[in-house]
Amino acid sequence: MTPAQQSQKAREICTLAVVVPVLVIDDLAHAKPLAEALVAGGLPALEVTLRTPFALDAIRAIAEVPGGVVGAGTLLTPADVKAAKAAGAQFGVSPGATERLIDACAEHDLPLLAGAATASEIMALLERGYTAMKFFPAEQSGGAAFLKSIGSPLPQVGFCPTGGISLKNARDYLSLPNILCVGGSWVAPKEAMARGDWAAITTLAAEARGLR
Repeated sequence: MTPAQQSQKAREICTLAVVVPVLVIDDLAHAKPLAEALVAGGLPALEVTLRTPFALDAIRAIAEVPGGVVGAGTLLTPADVKAAKAAGAQFGVSPGATERLIDACAEHDLPLLAGAATASEIMALLERGYTAMKFFPAEQSGGAAFLKSIGSPLPQVGFCPTGGISLKNARDYLSLPNILCVGGSWVAPKEAMARGDWAAITTLAAEARGLR
């Protein structure tokens, strides 16, 4: 899978819904019901961050949920890519991009939403064929104002901003023509997961679905 093919597939996944839940799963038992609740609320693309010991097992569990499209977040190394693909990840997300990471995703046919936070990083990925990118950390890197400005000289790039995005400011991003979707964790609050209140999470997902 070439970088251009990776990016096209990532773009397609980003347009499944306006919000991609960013999931940090500390209890493996939460993985499947959480995914089912989010998919029921209209958010099928789910990013599981590789930040907990249960992340890969959570990806395996979520991969079995009908209607869900599970991805692995925080890919940093070729080993991360290989493990994520083996666990059933259908796409990968990285805060940045390196040659080794790009090559590993090509080798394992894993669509990559590569990260960029400056004009030079965006242009470097664009040269490689990427037209869909993660913008992280969004709020700390200039937020919606930066993305609005960069859209004029680089209109061919679509972004999924994550980092500091919530229900309060998501529309600031989603109103821009170069925003494919936003990533956020507010749709899967830890308190609701701890209570097993999956209905509340479905409600949050449906609310997020209607942001655009």
